Amino acid sequence: MLNTERGVTANMPLLGRGDSGFESRRSDTYIMNQDKPGFIKRIVIFFDKLEDKVRGHLSRYPILYTLIGGVAIVLFWRGVWHTADILQGRGGWLGFIFYEPVNLLITAVILLMTGLFVSYFIGDTILMSGIRKQKKVTDKTEKDVKEEEEELNKIRSTINEMKKEVDEIKDIVVEDHKTHHH
Repeated sequence: MLNTERGVTANMPLLGRGDSGFESRRSDTYIMNQDKPGFIKRIVIFFDKLEDKVRGHLSRYPILYTLIGGVAIVLFWRGVWHTADILQGRGGWLGFIFYEPVNLLITAVILLMTGLFVSYFIGDTILMSGIRKQKKVTDKTEKDVKEEEEELNKIRSTINEMKKEVDEIKDIVVEDHKTHHH
């Protein structure tokens, strides 16, 4: 087995693409499932490992990482935009598909079908606060904020009391253990 990870994470399932903070192990999966990976899979493995190394290095320099990522994203979408303009300019069926009103309809349907339309434009936080019938932070009054703060303080106090009780129980168990096992 080529998996070089040791310890607790060695047998963990694949949890994500790396955006969640977990390291990707897709390339290990490809290697383990293939005696000789094909050309495309070797390219995927190469870029997967390269991505892990670059991400690991750049994460130590968050401002530089942000600048590089931001510029790359803007240039990527600029390329997509200009490619769409070029394809529209060719006319024919590509011109029809990339004609702005038709393109808007097609992309809206794709975004709705994939669930990205709502989550991208509204965001999960706003959706969840709406479902919970919570006010936006900007709509909360000073009274609302104070009530929330008081509730949080009550929760903290309860947690501290529980911790004290657990510590007392722990002390009793330790004493009982010493008494009966010595």
